[in-house]
Amino acid sequence: MKTKLITDLTVKKVCEGFVYNSLEEKGLFGLNGQLIIQPEYQRNYIYNDGKKDVAVIQSILSGYPLGLIYFNKREDGKLEILDGQQRITSIGRFTTGKFAIKINGMEQYFSGLATNLQDKIMDYPFLIYECEGAESEIKEWFKTINMAGVPLVEQELLNSIYSGQFVSLAKAEFSNSGNSLVQKWSAYISGDVKRQAYLERALEWVSKGNIENYMSLHRHDDNINELKTYFNTVIDWVSTVFVDVEKEMKGLEWGRLYETYHNKPYNPNEVSQLVHKLYADPYVKNRRGIFEFILGGCKHTELLDVRIFDEATKRTVYANQTAEAKEKGKSNCPICASDVRPEINSKIWEQKDMDADHITAWSKGGKTDIKNCQMLCRHHNQAKGNK
Repeated sequence: MKTKLITDLTVKKVCEGFVYNSLEEKGLFGLNGQLIIQPEYQRNYIYNDGKKDVAVIQSILSGYPLGLIYFNKREDGKLEILDGQQRITSIGRFTTGKFAIKINGMEQYFSGLATNLQDKIMDYPFLIYECEGAESEIKEWFKTINMAGVPLVEQELLNSIYSGQFVSLAKAEFSNSGNSLVQKWSAYISGDVKRQAYLERALEWVSKGNIENYMSLHRHDDNINELKTYFNTVIDWVSTVFVDVEKEMKGLEWGRLYETYHNKPYNPNEVSQLVHKLYADPYVKNRRGIFEFILGGCKHTELLDVRIFDEATKRTVYANQTAEAKEKGKSNCPICASDVRPEINSKIWEQKDMDADHITAWSKGGKTDIKNCQMLCRHHNQAKGNK
């Protein structure tokens, strides 16, 4: 890969003809159309938070260096930003009136700045390296230089490696905070849409976890029909089965749950009643497990992390149970006491060798209180299970 240092490009030159897409929140062009600010492999613009973008402008006004910027020279002679997209987009947005900064406690847009401050910004010189090489070299360099600053997340790296029409279409759908469907999706997906969290989930679901293989296979596709269809199928299935939207639903493994349970019939009204019942149950410690618990037929209580008997309860029940057993000459494990073998039906277990058990299983309405507690030897407690 060849590189050369360019020192004659100022903010005025680079931001001439600056175009910013507010809907997709990304910089498009600069340098009178000769600079592609956000090529396909670049991450979304993430500096528009009123802090990072403002800091870029304040650094220029303070005379601080912004650091090196890297351009890639393409075969058609145009340039695209390898590193520096966030900084240049912030500067372009400010100079075109997209946000204001505070000067002496007052908010000022670029057009309202004193002439000398406008000139200071527009005359600010960039320190730019122009790179030229094969696609593989450019992509490898892109990954290397982006290890500093705000690091790329895994999906951003994969977007850069497999850039093309497919990634562009996928990002326009799943990495666009202006997409009206994002609000609906946000009930089930956690993470920042601009940092590729939604795209990553969509790819994870359709690929059954093999995101990189899927992106490689579909890199040159001119549509994302399969990706969109599968994603929307999962979301529609979830929202149909669970008519209640609870905060604990966010970020669950809905792709895996869909694959496991979507062929089973569910009554949404009955499911809703179960959700409300479990949410109201003080013994359910893990509400995030409620949804898979219901999908699985309410069998796997371990998903709920149902509250167990406390130590004080276990000591009291053990003491009462053992005293009564000794008086009768029977084992202090009720199940052992019914065994026909004398060495078993009269065995007194130590507390450390016994477990607290729900007399009536929690899943069948039994409460986690002292009246529903018995101590069983570990063998019989494990054998009893959820009976």
